[in-house]
Amino acid sequence: MAPEDQSSSAIERIVVPGQGRLPQFCHATIADGWIHVSGTLGTLPDQMDLIEGGTGPETTQTMRNIETILEACGATLRDVVKVSVFLADMDTFPAMNAAYSDVMGTDPPARITVGRAGLALNGAVEIECVAYRPSS
Repeated sequence: MAPEDQSSSAIERIVVPGQGRLPQFCHATIADGWIHVSGTLGTLPDQMDLIEGGTGPETTQTMRNIETILEACGATLRDVVKVSVFLADMDTFPAMNAAYSDVMGTDPPARITVGRAGLALNGAVEIECVAYRPSS
């Protein structure tokens, strides 16, 4: 199917007001009940500026941004099935992991962490995920 024909498909692109993004990305795409959240940074609401403080605060803000995106898609963090974390510096893994655990709790989804990533806005962390939208 050509991109211009996708308007008739079951694909929904989500852009959340108040969440920073480059115009080349939507915040999430929903297809057949699966929510694919784009790589998300720890930007402040209504801005393209990162929260100050490095990896820990950026991870917390990133997860809060993802939570907001998921809410706009009709889901929550409990519906996440897979997370991919990209770190600029793998030495900051403990700080990211602590902040991630504070948000995700003791029953987290599957996850991978990749280090030495060059991230947009010189971010310390970028996170993407896949969630399943529960039936209404």
